[in-house]
Amino acid sequence: MKIIDAHAHVVQYIAGFTSRGELRGIGGGMAQYADGSTFQMIPPAMGEYGASPESLLKVMDENRVEKAVLLQGQFFGFQNEYTARAIKKYPRRFTGAASYDPFCAKAEEVKRRLFKELGFKAVKFEVSNGSGLMAYHPRIDLNGELMHKEYKFAADNGLTFIIDIGRPGNCCWQVKELSESIKKYPSLTFVICHLLAPQRTDGELLKRTLGLFSLPNVYFDLASLPSNQKPEGYPYPTAVEHLKTAREEVGAQKLMFGTDMPSNLCRDSYAHLKDYIIKSGVFTASELEDIFYNTANSIYFSN
Repeated sequence: MKIIDAHAHVVQYIAGFTSRGELRGIGGGMAQYADGSTFQMIPPAMGEYGASPESLLKVMDENRVEKAVLLQGQFFGFQNEYTARAIKKYPRRFTGAASYDPFCAKAEEVKRRLFKELGFKAVKFEVSNGSGLMAYHPRIDLNGELMHKEYKFAADNGLTFIIDIGRPGNCCWQVKELSESIKKYPSLTFVICHLLAPQRTDGELLKRTLGLFSLPNVYFDLASLPSNQKPEGYPYPTAVEHLKTAREEVGAQKLMFGTDMPSNLCRDSYAHLKDYIIKSGVFTASELEDIFYNTANSIYFSN
């Protein structure tokens, strides 16, 4: 079976900004927040202070992954130039999305650089209050003027719009507002990261919520679905239950495999992050082909 990883990251160097302030690499794949706390952010085998395209390709080749979609966010810090160079160097293996902060005074100049000069065909917004826009800006209405300006820009420029709205229970997890916004842009393809990021106790909430996004232009990546069930380990029975719910509510053709590597490889193997889906028994063989390749190929690699 052919595989595309629809949610991965290259990192020139760790340069994040989160609810705990700045985040910097301190060697050995470790990172430190401004409050002094530290954690393992990148597997040491993939890099001391970052994760190069070559380090991702090594993992991909070991796991027979044909292509990957390189996304960005404030957790690692925006990596637009580095991501663009990776795509240019390995165009048959990578595509990706640009990211920017719409609050920047020179945002229009940044957008011109990203989409006209560097040629990105997708944009990603992380709005979470942990490591996204709401971590260092006040609450943003996902159905408000600021975001509608960015939705319209994406629609007018033929971009795919990728969004991470954080975890349930937080101010960023605005499912009704996002759903209402999406309905206003029927020609714009939306990809929602992490299947809405349900945690171990959010099974019923996910069932009630996914129906809001049973829309023709909405898709989901499955990145970090296992890690969001911590401390549960492989084969991730709660994540499997969430997969069953997703199949019932939106259909397997709306789901895309992703790992969120490199960070999730600090906790488990790439093989496990693939195999829990394949061996779950939730999907037919043809549905697995859609999840692991066909849908992502159509959305991200068809241009």
